Amino acid sequence: MIRIALIDDQPLFRGGIAMIIGSQPDMEVVTEESTAIGLASVVRTTRPDIVLMDVRMPGVDGITATADLIADLGDDTPKVLVLTTFDTDEAAASAIAAGASGFVLKDAQPDFLLAAIRAVVDGSQVVAASATRRLFETHRTRAGEPGPEYAQLTPREREILVRAAHGLSNAEIAAAEVLSEATVKTHISRILTKLALRDRVQLVVYAYDHGLV
Repeated sequence: MIRIALIDDQPLFRGGIAMIIGSQPDMEVVTEESTAIGLASVVRTTRPDIVLMDVRMPGVDGITATADLIADLGDDTPKVLVLTTFDTDEAAASAIAAGASGFVLKDAQPDFLLAAIRAVVDGSQVVAASATRRLFETHRTRAGEPGPEYAQLTPREREILVRAAHGLSNAEIAAAEVLSEATVKTHISRILTKLALRDRVQLVVYAYDHGLV
C-alpha cells in the first residue's frame, strides 16, 4: 500500500482527493491535515510514503513545510508532491528547490494525479507540463559551471545524467545506452549520491542549473 499524507487547508478539496485515493486498492490516506504546522511530528507518527502538499496555506506554506521536513527528517523524509492552483506560480519552482519531488495542478484529471503519486513513490519526477518551461527558465538564470562534485562522475554516468535530464525513463535510457534497466537504476542512484541530490527532479534542475542540457 502507498501511504499518503494529505495537507491542504480547503476541506472540500481535501475530502475530494481523499475519496479518489480511497477508491484505489493500492493507496490509503493515513492522515488529513488542514495545516503544515507540526507536520514533522505527524509524519513521524503516521509514516507516509508521500505527502501531498498544498503550496498556499495559512501559518506555514508548503515550501517552508517541505524544507522543514527535510531539515528535520533527513533521509527519512517521505516524497513530497506539491499541489498548486496556477501553473505560473513561482512557488512551484521554489518547492522543487526546497526538495519536493514534483508538482501538479489542482485541476489535473484524477487519473493523472494517481499516476503522479505512483510515479513519485517509484522515484520518478513529475512536473506539470505547462509549467516545465517556466521552472527551467527560472533555474537557467542561475546557470554556472559544474562544481568538483561533477568531476566524480564517470563518462557513462554523465551521459545518463543528460538523458535523464531530458526526461527519458529508465527503460528509454537502457535502450539508448544498451544497458539493462537495473544497471541504469544503479547508475542513477550513484549519480544522485555523487552530486548530493535527493531525487530525479533535483537531478533535472542540476543539469539545467549548470548548463548541461
